[in-house]
Amino acid sequence: MTTSADPREAARTRLSAHREAVLALSHSLHAEPELAFEEHKSAKKIADLMEGAGFAVARGVCDLPTAFTATHGSGDLVIGITAEYDALPGIGHACGHNVNGAAAVAAALALAPVADDLGITVKLLGTPAEEYGGGKVYMLERGAFDDVTAAMMVHAAPVDGLGFTSHAISSWQVAYTGVTAHAAAMPHKGVNAADAMMIAQVAIGAYRQQMIPGGIVHGVVTCGGEAPNVIPGRVTADYDCRAETAEDLAALKARIRACFEAGALATGAELELADVGRDYADLRQDAEFGEAYRRSAEALGRSFDLVPSGMRGGSTDMGNISHVMPTIHPSIGYDCGETIMHNPEFTAYGTTPGADKAVLDGGLAMAWTAIELATAEATRTRLLTAHAERGGRAAGAAAAR
Repeated sequence: MTTSADPREAARTRLSAHREAVLALSHSLHAEPELAFEEHKSAKKIADLMEGAGFAVARGVCDLPTAFTATHGSGDLVIGITAEYDALPGIGHACGHNVNGAAAVAAALALAPVADDLGITVKLLGTPAEEYGGGKVYMLERGAFDDVTAAMMVHAAPVDGLGFTSHAISSWQVAYTGVTAHAAAMPHKGVNAADAMMIAQVAIGAYRQQMIPGGIVHGVVTCGGEAPNVIPGRVTADYDCRAETAEDLAALKARIRACFEAGALATGAELELADVGRDYADLRQDAEFGEAYRRSAEALGRSFDLVPSGMRGGSTDMGNISHVMPTIHPSIGYDCGETIMHNPEFTAYGTTPGADKAVLDGGLAMAWTAIELATAEATRTRLLTAHAERGGRAAGAAAAR
């Protein structure tokens, strides 16, 4: 498919017209960080901007008050661009989601004037709670991605990266309930919830030698008791299990659950294990899609020399999307000194000139990538065929149910 004018230059021109608004959005998200599923101001800022730019906006989609979609165009090739905007407790946008979200907005705005000529629909998906809860997974389950042919986003980082994968992850809130008692006068009347947690932690530590390769378990005790002279009657913790694949994660979770159950069995405390949101699958990036992004980013002066392809990162709910449709999740780099993500020092770099350039480069590179997907006939056919097959499988599964 071809157009009469150069769509790449049209996209660049449109983004230039929105440059100040996009950067103001990034800075505003950074200045008012909001936690998972509480991103009311952030979601509104983005949705308002998209609505003002002529996009059809649906707010509170998928029964998630801070999720939205914004669409433009009517082509059969639906390009899904996911915008993240949740922050971390206590340290704000230390994972750079203000950059992620603003870059997604930049890409959608840049594509708008060429969407109809290219036969694409631009779909910006506002996806809350990536850090804790899995907004994308809920949106996937509830149909927001059903019409999406291919999905992409960029993620803030110290360097540009492409083709890396991530761990599958499951998160738990753990609670032991025992019986409080005077620690000196009548300890035998108590049931020590802290001992239950200690036994579980020892069991997890002992299991590490036999843990599945690539398995990671980590957590923090959020309440360990109230006073040294009181047998702790309630102890809570947050724990994560990670593995290289979703299949390995299921096996790891079963063993770690047994470790927590051992603490309850040994002490007589009651155990509660509550899932936090949805499990995240490992990230599987589409190679051809990724190479299109590489060409676009390199045309803007970006380099991918510092991050080897196939490197494993943390965990992301974009992994679940990647198991269903062609997906990319490259990193967009900017100078952040010697620090890394999830560090409070990283937060301070989120509105620097380097971060602003990452927003604009990431947005334009995604827009140019979408243009290549739309105009390379073989690629376009592959994506549309895969989407049609996915729809057929989904229909068959629904009929079987």
